[in-house]
Amino acid sequence: MSDGPGALDGVRRRWDAAATRVFGNDPLLVAAVMLGIYVLFTAMTLVGPSGGDLGAIVSNLQAVTFWTALYAMMALALNLHWGYTGLFNIGVAGFMAVGVYAFAALTVPPSASPPGLGLPLVVGIAGGMLAAAFVGVLTALPALRLRADYLAIVTVALSEIIRRSLLSPELEEFTLFSNLGFVPDVTLGSGAGRGINMPTNPSIPVKSVLYTDPGNPAAGGRTVVGKAVLGAAESAGVRETVVSQFAYTLVLVAVVVLFYWLLVRVGNSPFGRVLKAIREDELVANSLGKDTRVFKIKVFALGCALMGLGGILWEAQRGFTDASVTTFRPLQTFYIFVALIIGGAGSNTGSVLGGALFAGLLFQGPLFVRRIVAHLLNLGDPPSTFVGAAAGLFSLELGGFLAYTVNNISELRFVFLGLVLIYLMQRRPTGLLGHRKEAAASVDLMERPGGESDE
Repeated sequence: MSDGPGALDGVRRRWDAAATRVFGNDPLLVAAVMLGIYVLFTAMTLVGPSGGDLGAIVSNLQAVTFWTALYAMMALALNLHWGYTGLFNIGVAGFMAVGVYAFAALTVPPSASPPGLGLPLVVGIAGGMLAAAFVGVLTALPALRLRADYLAIVTVALSEIIRRSLLSPELEEFTLFSNLGFVPDVTLGSGAGRGINMPTNPSIPVKSVLYTDPGNPAAGGRTVVGKAVLGAAESAGVRETVVSQFAYTLVLVAVVVLFYWLLVRVGNSPFGRVLKAIREDELVANSLGKDTRVFKIKVFALGCALMGLGGILWEAQRGFTDASVTTFRPLQTFYIFVALIIGGAGSNTGSVLGGALFAGLLFQGPLFVRRIVAHLLNLGDPPSTFVGAAAGLFSLELGGFLAYTVNNISELRFVFLGLVLIYLMQRRPTGLLGHRKEAAASVDLMERPGGESDE
């Protein structure tokens, strides 16, 4: 009997030690969260209509990893503005659109409709980032004098101006330098509502590892690597399109790691410490001799460049883009902000965790739940209105309400998002990892190499 409390204390200590190791080690924490999401989605696939099909499991895990990488990437870029500097930029989708359309203008062949310049992929990516940074600077010059709430109004308005302009017939196809005899004419265009085809896109280098003709895999053959990888996948029941998408997803994961490394370096640099000083009290930073306006312009340009790159990797990989898609709407900026708020503004690891939790549990999760419930339960036709669905609750007939909820779960995600935000604002206003204390210097100032410690 006396061994009971002692054994329980030992288990508790081991649990606390394991939790400390996980939560104190950022890579291990991210791996643990992703493992939990993978286990959850694997379980949902097993009980869903696909059953134990390995191809369905791999496809679903690829999808959740893809969306996790995208939202983690964009949350990191936004963290540079909001988390590091306190700049309330809610025009993220607009800067993504600038990056994508500048990339298209540079890489689309001149013979296409609308035409482009036909430049290489690397030039297009660099040009898209520079274009987004340039628009960011143009926005920052007048707007950064404003307070946070007015800056938010300016950035969201600019985002919508960009999107609406890309959809206007006037920009569907236009010619530059037509009145200058010493400069050749250049015809470009946004495609307006019909969009732009981009045969040169970020997925091509990935497909070139698997196919001899990455632009048209069905017409060409497979490379040596493609024969081995795709052959093994097909024997396991995994479609070759899923393998190609998984390979591109791994590229996105590598870019997330690159973003993370860049933000850590920026945060630990003198430049980054000035940004955090601006976030805490811009007046104090100014009084210490720092030209905060210059610092804000620089970080705004850098963050917009990363948003432009994220937009290219997100949207251009499809080989087609259209300004009417959700990717460029203000709703997308809201999603990215939710991911950052969940993880914790100012925390790079929190940005990645927020992207994973948002993509897995709030963005993709409800859609999986709908498929599972529809597969397991015969709910019948749902009521057409919420009032009709809620009326069944008073008579304890839950079938109609459940059918309505499952049928409209895509729209009800916004209600769930609102509840999550309300909970976080009340219980964890700094997010999951936003409470962490930041080091004031990149070295331990308590250590004095070559000296004796004071007793």
